[in-house]
Amino acid sequence: DNWAFLYAQRLALKQELPLHVCFCLVPKFLEATIRHYRFMLRGLQEVAEECAELNISFHLLLGYAKDVLPAFVLEHGVGGLVTDFSPLRLPRQWVEDVRERLPEDVPFAQVDAHNIVPCWVASPKQEYSARTIRGKIHTQLPEFLTEFPPVVHHPHPPSCPAEPIAWEACYSSLQVDHSVKEVEWATPGTAAGMAVLKSFIAERLKSFSTHRNDPNKAALSNLSPWLHFGQVSTQRAILEVQKHRRSYKDSVDAFVEEAVVRRELAENFCYYNENYDSVQGAYDWAQTTLKLHAKDKRPYLYSLQELEQGTTHDPLWNAAQLQMVREGKMHGFLRMYWAKKILEWTRSPEEALQFAIYLNDRYELDGRDPNGYVGCLWSICGIHDQGWAERPIFGKIRYMNYAGCKRKFDVEQFERRYAPTH
Repeated sequence: DNWAFLYAQRLALKQELPLHVCFCLVPKFLEATIRHYRFMLRGLQEVAEECAELNISFHLLLGYAKDVLPAFVLEHGVGGLVTDFSPLRLPRQWVEDVRERLPEDVPFAQVDAHNIVPCWVASPKQEYSARTIRGKIHTQLPEFLTEFPPVVHHPHPPSCPAEPIAWEACYSSLQVDHSVKEVEWATPGTAAGMAVLKSFIAERLKSFSTHRNDPNKAALSNLSPWLHFGQVSTQRAILEVQKHRRSYKDSVDAFVEEAVVRRELAENFCYYNENYDSVQGAYDWAQTTLKLHAKDKRPYLYSLQELEQGTTHDPLWNAAQLQMVREGKMHGFLRMYWAKKILEWTRSPEEALQFAIYLNDRYELDGRDPNGYVGCLWSICGIHDQGWAERPIFGKIRYMNYAGCKRKFDVEQFERRYAPTH
């Protein structure tokens, strides 16, 4: 289910050439910990096995692409290179670095395989909100939301077989924090991810439209870790969920809104706004209102360590933080409340955003993702939102509070579930 892979195989078949799949394993990436790397590597083991069955060589290259890929291209006489797309600055830099070092006569193509409507096709500019991108996406969905052609058994074997991968040795090449442990509920890999999709459709889809904002109800898809690591394709998820439109129209529409419109809006923002992870990325009205209230007295001030350990005065906030630390996934509704409170309890909007992104990227399995950056900027800097009635600290940024959560769901039930263990 990967258009970049499918395109590469099509080129190889046309030229009657072998097909190689390379993954460049970098020693560290933003705030990723062993929790993220193990999820990714165990998923890649499944990819390596599938490739072997298809007569396609899979290579795990240790190091940054610019240092290991051009040499691989020369050594194997590679005739063309195809890569996937991410709107984030580091992966974009990796692509640029490889492009500069490739031999002149090796064509290099990029396919946006993780958006349904490719990012640069969906819109040529930064969109203001979901309202302005929604029509553009829905107009183009019929062209792009199609069934995947199959990857076929590759008829042209490589001249020399791929080196066997020493998976355990890969772990010793990493320079990441080992204290954030793996989670038990989420098994890495496509097979496990597809099982989660199946259980979502069978058990939770029917209540998605009505209960997705209630952290006590099992109504979410829970797919974001597999979507983030490319182990399940969003397009596959949408194709499967849409088969149930007649039974659960509202839920299917709500899921398409979140997994396609909102998700591609986040990609659009990160692609066209180089300040996607800083207050400078916010709209002028939001920057102005935050500046105006930057010196307002904060009712509480917490250090990063106090936030990380979930030791604030607010039991709901602590429970949400502990859910993220223990499970690698905080409920979507609480992510908004969680980030807005960080704005209220830190010295400045800049510090709030820095803390929120750090914690999100360190603990969430789906961290370091356009959705995460835009979620933090929506909550703290009003991106893709509108101005609301002015109030201290927040200015015109949308406000959320404990009492509002109590009206929406049984807050105490959630607090009990994630009580501190000490």
